[in-house]
Amino acid sequence: MEPQANRGRPARSVLALVTVALVPLTACSAATTDSAAGAKSGAKGSTVRVAVGIDPSFAPFFLADDQGLWAKHGVNVQLVQFGRGGEGVDALAGNQVQLAGNSDTTTIGQLPQNPGLRSLLVYEQSGRYLKVVLGSKVTSPSKIRKMAVVPGLSQLAATRYLESKGISTKSVEFITADPPEIPALLQKGDVDAYVLWEPWPAKGVELGGRITETTGDYGVSYAQWLIADDKWLSGHKDIAAKVAQALQDAARRTESDPDAAATATQKAAKIPTAQTLKAIKEIDFGVRDITSGDLKTYDATAKFYVDTGSAKSRADVATTALRGWFTQQTKGS
Repeated sequence: MEPQANRGRPARSVLALVTVALVPLTACSAATTDSAAGAKSGAKGSTVRVAVGIDPSFAPFFLADDQGLWAKHGVNVQLVQFGRGGEGVDALAGNQVQLAGNSDTTTIGQLPQNPGLRSLLVYEQSGRYLKVVLGSKVTSPSKIRKMAVVPGLSQLAATRYLESKGISTKSVEFITADPPEIPALLQKGDVDAYVLWEPWPAKGVELGGRITETTGDYGVSYAQWLIADDKWLSGHKDIAAKVAQALQDAARRTESDPDAAATATQKAAKIPTAQTLKAIKEIDFGVRDITSGDLKTYDATAKFYVDTGSAKSRADVATTALRGWFTQQTKGS
């Protein structure tokens, strides 16, 4: 999930380690697990493996599993859960999965190493889901000296937060960590603040921190992309389009029937239904085309990575973001 500044409409993590054991190890990754959905989908043809995160922002995928929407649209899908979106992108680039859901910001940060990635559509966006959490002893943003970040969306959101407060990023040390570790780091005083998606802000509050604002309060929102590798996509556009149509169906049902989406997410990722219901209120779910108007924001994100030294060259977002792909591939279906 990557943030986008000043986007008109406004999605990922694992449950806290104290609540849930980390997902079982598989050949794909030490932080992944396959869902059983592919086996029950009932559609004919080979199975498409789709990388997802383990948090409420992936509710449409879990709902599609639970309600048999993949089969309804004629495709077999097996979800592969990852603790961080970047891991799903790595699996996609390594041909371990064929599609992935991930934030625009995080994906753009990985483009220099994976130029074959293609974003097909946006299926959610929000400026309310990511929140700023300060430690109990941090009386104001000016007191921040160490900030925990996850590479990608979290890092960009944290940087933009400091800038919005007139704080030089050179005066703050960024501590890289995985989402489940960060609330505990805040509680111990090892970091002073962080910006993350749920459930980690809520977990930070449980451990004594406080939420001060959302990213939308300082002009940053994110979008989640459905992404593929260009080599696979070139020979499987019809399959990708069926997955996209099922995702569109599921996104609409997530908005219209939050209880069903929350129940499916609880079954698939062990997330309490109350967390998902809260998240659905904070996220705008809905499949739409990527537009030419999005490119300006994407290019600004690519520049961010170069400016911060995270990338040596600016990602070619104009090639990656396939404008109008969803409409073109599903026209007349």
